[in-house]
Amino acid sequence: MTHAKKLLVVVDMQRDFIDGALGTAEAQAILPAVRARIAAARAAGEAVVFTRDTHGKDYLATQEGKRLPVPHCIEGEAGWQLAEGLAAEGERCFDKPCFGSVALGGYVREAGFAAVELIGVCTDICVISNALLVKAFCPEAAVSVRASCCAGVTPHSHETALAAMRACQIDIL
Repeated sequence: MTHAKKLLVVVDMQRDFIDGALGTAEAQAILPAVRARIAAARAAGEAVVFTRDTHGKDYLATQEGKRLPVPHCIEGEAGWQLAEGLAAEGERCFDKPCFGSVALGGYVREAGFAAVELIGVCTDICVISNALLVKAFCPEAAVSVRASCCAGVTPHSHETALAAMRACQIDIL
């Protein structure tokens, strides 16, 4: 199955990460740029997919919940939803119980995308995890992250993650 040559992956642009339980001013600030990048990708004929952090009501009993005891992105709740108006009908969304989506990596490999760009939150957790997974699944694909459309837990951790990805041959745009 062949898809568009280029794929835009929008990572975890969910309400809990923007203005909910784990929201930040930085995540709120990138939302217009994320919307514009998605619109540009669609206009250029690029494929667009989304990831969504997905936890159950037992979140606090999980390893992650014990380390980050802030319930967030609970499946079906308001904070789990993508920011309004980001996803279009028919665009794929990968629900993931932890930072990276193995299913996303498999999808990128099977579809044969030549270039994959990632945007979203958090640069230092889920963006870096998914970028490295895509690179592992598709070592010859051009993998990039658009820094202006990403936000980390803190501005410092955002910059640290960008440097780590650059060291792993992921282009920072």
